[in-house]
Amino acid sequence: MNAKTTTTTKKMTLSRYMLEVTRKDPELQDLERLMASVQMACKTISSLVQRAGLNSELSGLANDINVQGEEQKKLDVISNNVLKDALRYTGRLGLVASEEEANPLLVEEAYDAKYVAVFDPLDGSSNIDAAIATGTIFGIFEQTEECFFESHYQDRDSEVLDDYAQKCLLNALQPGDSLVAAGYCMYSSSTVLVLTLGKGVHGFTLDPHIDEFVLSHPDLCIPDQGQIYSVNEANFDKWSPPIQKYFQALKSGNLRPTRYSARYIGSMVADVHRTLLYGGIYAYPADMHHPNGKIRLLYEAAPMSFIISQAGGRASTGFADIMAIHPTSVHQRVPIFIGSKQDIADFEAFLAANSSSDDDRNNALLDGPLTSQQVGNSKKIDDVNLSPQPSRNKNNKQAFR
Repeated sequence: MNAKTTTTTKKMTLSRYMLEVTRKDPELQDLERLMASVQMACKTISSLVQRAGLNSELSGLANDINVQGEEQKKLDVISNNVLKDALRYTGRLGLVASEEEANPLLVEEAYDAKYVAVFDPLDGSSNIDAAIATGTIFGIFEQTEECFFESHYQDRDSEVLDDYAQKCLLNALQPGDSLVAAGYCMYSSSTVLVLTLGKGVHGFTLDPHIDEFVLSHPDLCIPDQGQIYSVNEANFDKWSPPIQKYFQALKSGNLRPTRYSARYIGSMVADVHRTLLYGGIYAYPADMHHPNGKIRLLYEAAPMSFIISQAGGRASTGFADIMAIHPTSVHQRVPIFIGSKQDIADFEAFLAANSSSDDDRNNALLDGPLTSQQVGNSKKIDDVNLSPQPSRNKNNKQAFR
């Protein structure tokens, strides 16, 4: 037995962890296959990120605009294809929805599809050329409708979706509390994969010597309260007065005896990861240019909220629990305040006490359904009559620790 084999057998790898999960609950074998594809994709993207500064084909702009109206980096496009291809060939996904795609994709390779995957392939990609931390965010739902690709959705590039295809696409529009799994991969000084299957959160670090994710942070729990806030204060003048007052109170010590320190990287994965470890609050409020917020509900807010809630924290718009929001568009955006349970409770209490009109509530997605113009840019899906999908996570048998 060589040194590499000996080292591997002594460590709890992600592959071994998932095998133990399925041994205790054989119904999760399909989820094991999905996670094998996710970790393979994360390893590939990690390698690409590390080589981006040495290869002009991996760095810089792709000279294209995504469905969000944002300029795409070359690695945005490449990472999207890596993750999409890794997931679709498992044969266990009926639908794949990506931040970089205009519409969810019905998977033609699905033989006995059980799950739906949503993801942001490369969060914080604007930091790539500066070699700052980036990440991948993903969430897994169970399908609510069975969909068979061949007979109903031959032309995936078509602008017109038939009734059957529209019904299938509703699989993606589920609230965060229907997630059965979620996680993120952070590409930084080390590559870390943080995962929840519905009961608890575990962190795995990529060991380059054995090319395996190894359990490094078992049973992650966010502190009940922190002393760090993470927000882009360059937008301060664009926030509503109650939001401005809240962050001023954090800095001055008027809210708590101890003044909070500011830490902001500009990559949601990196900022939320630090918040998970040390506590505090990460925020991306609505502002005058983004009255409904800027963080995508399906691809970023819901998966991250699931992770943080499973670690003992909370996520809120200020007046509503993000996990309970029923998406009405695949590219719907929300304001987000996420972190330690006590910090989020304090923020909600402060906001309620300092909001003098219904305008602040409306800015935080709180009073009734939004119009299609408000919730997203996906013209192909917004015209569909989107009935909210039921929440099923409370009685979810897929939970495992």
